[in-house]
Amino acid sequence: MIFVTVGTSFPFDRLIRALDEIVEQGIFTEEIFAQVGKGGYRPSHFNWVETLTKQEFDAYFNKAESLIAHAGMGTITMALQQHKPILVIPRLKQFKELVNDHQLATAKQFERSGHVLAAYHVDELLLKIQSLKTFHPAPRKNQAEQVSKYIGNFLQIFSNEK
Repeated sequence: MIFVTVGTSFPFDRLIRALDEIVEQGIFTEEIFAQVGKGGYRPSHFNWVETLTKQEFDAYFNKAESLIAHAGMGTITMALQQHKPILVIPRLKQFKELVNDHQLATAKQFERSGHVLAAYHVDELLLKIQSLKTFHPAPRKNQAEQVSKYIGNFLQIFSNEK
């Protein structure tokens, strides 16, 4: 089962509509369950709910073989922690899905690191979904020491400016 989640803050009808159209074509037959959020589009070719409780969300997340989601840090991090293949589609400012394009930068960085598959246009969805079956996310490395040094250097520079 593929679990699709768009988060709870903003609608993401562009993704849900494109996925519904792919499933309608019958090319892709894997079971899909989606949390579609408060957008206006309601899919007719796969099961969905608007929102889920944290407990329900976790149950679907755990049951899923793979994930399709917006490029939100919480979802990406959870997928990496559970070693789940994830396809992210960044919400974009041009479609009024967010106030800026920070998800685009997030998707590119995590894709470069081999942690996620990313689709930057809905036309890429079918091919990327098919790749989910064989995609194995690169494990995320703990960089606490490197981050601590970076913060220490920043604080040192900041304290020298006073």
